[in-house]
Amino acid sequence: MFLTTPITAAQLLGTTEQHIRLIDERVAIHQDMHSAFTSLQKAALADDIKIDIASGFRSFERQKMIWNNKFSGRSPVKNEVGKSVNLSSLSDIDKANAILLFSALPGASRHHWGCDIDIYSQKLLPEQQTLQLEPWEYESTGPFAPLTAWLKEHARAFDFYFPYDKYRGGIAAEPWHLSFAPLSHAYEQAFQLDILIDCINHSNIEGGQMIINNLDFIVKTYISNVNEGEFTCL
Repeated sequence: MFLTTPITAAQLLGTTEQHIRLIDERVAIHQDMHSAFTSLQKAALADDIKIDIASGFRSFERQKMIWNNKFSGRSPVKNEVGKSVNLSSLSDIDKANAILLFSALPGASRHHWGCDIDIYSQKLLPEQQTLQLEPWEYESTGPFAPLTAWLKEHARAFDFYFPYDKYRGGIAAEPWHLSFAPLSHAYEQAFQLDILIDCINHSNIEGGQMIINNLDFIVKTYISNVNEGEFTCL
């Protein structure tokens, strides 16, 4: 009903944009999610809530750059309270655990699929304040509290949900990360470990061998350990 093209390995890994539709000069989403997201936006706007996308589709190369910069120490790695982590004294697996709290493994990011997006509301952001994508912004005293409240009440009616609604011992809670269930559940079911292993083995990913050695743990803790949204009708 929702997928107009079959799911491919390249789509799962973020190495193609075949399934992607550009919605402005910098943001793209899955072509088969566009109608549902537009409907969500219109309904929110009717209640004076403007929904903007901070990040939509993210390619494998982009995710690899984020990962490599963090693993090598070129970019900061934050902990659950927003403090920078000193990676210099950590083992490779502990570095990975620190990074995976907020950043996905290249080839295993839900952003590769295009049906998972990071949302905010520019209208609610105070003047001269830049978007941080940190939990406090979406909490009851944060600027995006009205957006959070509206989505908790209405998102499900449009088949959207929060895969990282709370901390489950893997990825931190991400109240900005919204997923379109009809597509994301299809991509979850299509996920194959051997495809990811082959991708990692043939990519210049920092800590690649450590990732392969610990992949079962990483998948269980950080990839499949999400809220499924309980969409029993799908």
